[in-house]
Amino acid sequence: MSWNPNNFGFDTRAIHAGQKPDAEAGAVMQPIYLSSTFVQSSPGVYRGYDYSRAGNPTRAAYEACLANLESGQFGFAFGSGCAAMTTVAHLFQSGDHIVCSDDVYGGTFRLFDQVIKNNGIEFSYVDLRDLVALEKSFKPSTKLIWIETPTNPLLKLADIEAIAKLAHTKNILVAVDNTFMSPYFQRPLNLGADIVMHSTTKYVGGHSDVIGGALIVNDKALSEKIYFLQKSMGGVPSPFDCYMALRSLKTLGLRMRAHNANAMKVAQYLEKHPKVTRVVYPGLESHPQHTLAKKQMTGFGGMITFFIKGGLQEAKTFLESVRVFALAESLGGVESLIEHPAIMTHASVPPENRKALGIDDTLIRLSVGVENDQDLLADLEQAFLKV
Repeated sequence: MSWNPNNFGFDTRAIHAGQKPDAEAGAVMQPIYLSSTFVQSSPGVYRGYDYSRAGNPTRAAYEACLANLESGQFGFAFGSGCAAMTTVAHLFQSGDHIVCSDDVYGGTFRLFDQVIKNNGIEFSYVDLRDLVALEKSFKPSTKLIWIETPTNPLLKLADIEAIAKLAHTKNILVAVDNTFMSPYFQRPLNLGADIVMHSTTKYVGGHSDVIGGALIVNDKALSEKIYFLQKSMGGVPSPFDCYMALRSLKTLGLRMRAHNANAMKVAQYLEKHPKVTRVVYPGLESHPQHTLAKKQMTGFGGMITFFIKGGLQEAKTFLESVRVFALAESLGGVESLIEHPAIMTHASVPPENRKALGIDDTLIRLSVGVENDQDLLADLEQAFLKV
């Protein structure tokens, strides 16, 4: 059976791509190969694997499946999203320049601003909604544009296709953090991106029980560089973590459809609520880039940002009052989560930066899970009543 992405639907590929029944025992599920080393028939002659840091059958099946879902040729798994981003950064050297979305996950900003920058790589943070500002930020040393779309937490969109066309006229690579959308709702490689990154902890894993990251590319030369770094730096996941993520991929389409349906209902409820000043969700017509969302995404995901009336105390009271939503960092699990970016996920972003971006004390971020929608709405309503 050929696993050309054009031959089968997403849900079929999520279950079968990169996998076949185990040749030894006929197991339907991919076995967990815990061995750290593999026998060689002669010095340097081995049956596909020699040492698990360099490659492992469980990891290979997972990487192949994820790459297939992203319409990519080459997939690479890492121990975390940060490990995946660190690997991308090591494609470059001192004196190179990277342009990054101005509104990014706090951990991304911390890694770039406090770690990678110390290696002599320069960063510029630009509102990627503005292509003119993006082009003005280019330097002769610019080597990469790092895109989050939608951004975290303000859900701003970047036009991947337009940015890729502009970047490639300057021989600049484009990397897209596709964590919020997952390959079910957005496939950046098809829009011209060179690298797709995931924190697979989120929607790919989907159950808040495994940490991981991934990179997917189509260019063979680029894939060889990434594989060399993956093997040399060693930030790889365990075989068990790969098995867990591969298990979760099988239900990705089912879960993303449920996240999307629930999030739309929650966003519409919040938009009408008298104690909410503004709701940001790409699926709402009120989102300033709703047209772009419909163009480059096939759904709108499970992430919502809204601003509660009042100030920090009102926000804290609301956050402390939810019962079905869990007050916790992270996102993308089957359970609904709620958090306060200024205090939690984006605390590493300097206060002046948060203020300039609009990440204030009234901003609340929701990761809408797959629970009964009426239970989610009732939970939010009873929390609002306590504000």
